[in-house]
Amino acid sequence: MRPLATPLVLVALCLGAGRAHATDVERIRLQSTEVVVEITPALGGRVLHAGRVDRPNLIRTGEPVASQPTPAVSADADDIGYLGHDVWLGPQSGWWSDQDANPSRRAAKAVWPPDPYLAFAETRVVARSPERLVLEGIDSPVTGVRLLKSFAFDPSDPSTLIVTATARNIRGRPVARDLWFNTRTSAATRVYVPVAHARDVRVEGEDGAVPAWRIERGVFAFQPASPDLPMRRGKVFLQPSAGWMAGFAHGQAFVIRFDHHPRAAIHPEHGQVELYLDHAGDVQAGLLEMEVHAPFRTLAAGDAMQAQERWTLLAYDGPDMQEAQVAFLCERLALCVAPD
Repeated sequence: MRPLATPLVLVALCLGAGRAHATDVERIRLQSTEVVVEITPALGGRVLHAGRVDRPNLIRTGEPVASQPTPAVSADADDIGYLGHDVWLGPQSGWWSDQDANPSRRAAKAVWPPDPYLAFAETRVVARSPERLVLEGIDSPVTGVRLLKSFAFDPSDPSTLIVTATARNIRGRPVARDLWFNTRTSAATRVYVPVAHARDVRVEGEDGAVPAWRIERGVFAFQPASPDLPMRRGKVFLQPSAGWMAGFAHGQAFVIRFDHHPRAAIHPEHGQVELYLDHAGDVQAGLLEMEVHAPFRTLAAGDAMQAQERWTLLAYDGPDMQEAQVAFLCERLALCVAPD
C-alpha cells in the first residue's frame, strides 16, 4: 500500500489538474477524429490527458507536473505525486529487494517509493506521428529493466487507443517481474469490474474508512459515499471474470480492456485488477487508481515481456445509474455480463 494522502494533498491534486501549462513538462498530442491524448516524454513517458475531443480530461494529474518538471533521478529519490497514467513493475514487495543501488531500502524491505528511474527519467522519442508515439526509457539499476512504451490509435476504431508496454531485462541474470499499468482519475468516477464471486475480492485499508462495495449481477462497484462516512481510503484487489473495467465521468465512458488471465498467472500479493480509492468530503477532488497487472514472469538476461491495454472513450449522456451504464457497455461494446 502507498502512503495515504491527506485532504490537503487531495485539494492540491484538484487544483493542479486545472492549472495552465505555462511551466509544464513537454506534452505530445495524439488525436483521432474522436479522442485526444497528451503524453510527456518526461517523467518516464507519462499520459497526462485522455478524453473525447469535445469533453474534459479524464486523467488526474498532480501539481508537481508544473512545479517540479525536472526531478532528480537517483536511487535515493522519493515519490512525487505526478499521477497521470504510469507503468510500474510488480510485485510491490520486490521493488527494492533485488537491487544494490540503495542498500538501505533493500535492508528495510521497502515497499515505497516506486522505481525513480522508471518514474522520473526523460524518455527518448523512437517514433512519432499524429496518431502514434513510441518512447524508450533508460536502464534501471533498481528494477533491472528498460521500458518501451507505445501509444497508437486503432486504425479501425478512432475511439480506441492501444497502450503497450515492453520490459526488457538489462541484467546479466534473470529477473522476476510483472508489468503493472496504473491510470489515475477522479474518485468521483463510477467504476465497474466484472467479478463473479465475493471470494474474488480482497480489501485493504484503514479501519472505519475502507471502501464499501457490492457485486450486483456479476459487476463489482463501490458503494456511494455517505454523510456517515465522508472519507474512504483503501485498496481493492480483484480477480475479474473478463478482461475489462470501465469508469464513467464527465459525460464519458472510459473503458480499459486487457487480456484476461487466471488467478494463478498473477503474483499472489496482487490482483489482475486493483482499485485504489482515496477521498475525503470532496469526492471530486479525491483519487481513484485503475490498475491492471500482467502475468508474473521470470525473464532471462536480455529477454523481454509485453502487455497491452485498449482504452476506448465514448460519449455517455445517459443516467448516472449502474443499471443504465452497464447496459450501455453491453450495447456499445458487447461487454455483457451474465450473472450467476
